[in-house]
Amino acid sequence: MREEALALAAAAEDPARRLNVLREYLQAFTLRSLHESEAALNLTFVGGTALRLLFGLPRFSEDLDFSLAVAEGYEPVAWMEKLKRDMTRAGFDTAISWNDRKTVHTAWVRVSGLLKDAGLSGLAPQKLSVKLEIDTRPPAGGTVVSTVLTRHFTFVVRHHDRSSLMAGKLHALLTRPYPKGRDWFDLLWYCSLRPPVSPNLGLLQNALDQTEGAGAVDAGHWRDLLRARMAKIDIEALRRDVAPFLERAADVALLAKEHIESALAV
Repeated sequence: MREEALALAAAAEDPARRLNVLREYLQAFTLRSLHESEAALNLTFVGGTALRLLFGLPRFSEDLDFSLAVAEGYEPVAWMEKLKRDMTRAGFDTAISWNDRKTVHTAWVRVSGLLKDAGLSGLAPQKLSVKLEIDTRPPAGGTVVSTVLTRHFTFVVRHHDRSSLMAGKLHALLTRPYPKGRDWFDLLWYCSLRPPVSPNLGLLQNALDQTEGAGAVDAGHWRDLLRARMAKIDIEALRRDVAPFLERAADVALLAKEHIESALAV
């Protein structure tokens, strides 16, 4: 499987895409291992990687994000131990660290040698990393569905539907202390979908109440709130952030204030 990952990367036309292809292969490998551990009984797949793998978001994503849906049977350390065994058998030189000291539990999956063999680093010890985050106290109200997904491997994931994932994206846009081009690109993608997708406002309100204080922000005014945030944004900084992750380099030009304004007016 290591050779398959390297072959896929070798077919990519530039270094940034080779890196994204390698990382996405490891993400899919991790999801397949979690499927075999029956982690889907406990976890809901959320975030940008879920949007990409499940719904075709045309940008790559770095992390695997989950919400803890069922606490009984939650055994992340055992899942990480299995993942390390699986990756070792597949030829990957892997180290996995685990941190559960905060509400959001975090794992780092680090693979040595892959970047060097893909021509992305001159140093064999340099690691390619995939970060897993599990929110153990997620806001309520998300709609969860199950999907059989084939991405290098075939596995089942339980995940938020598009409306609930949109609520999570809007929450990030409204509360993240620093703007990210990836968030704003995802917003444009959402607003371009036909038929249109509306956010799960119940989930968004619960998330805002959790992070900003009950009643401090009205989820129903998300368009106006985003317009206010957009007025202070450095578009060039957004473009620099998202450019390395885009499937099509020309899509960076979509990030323009007039395009965001038009999307929010729909």
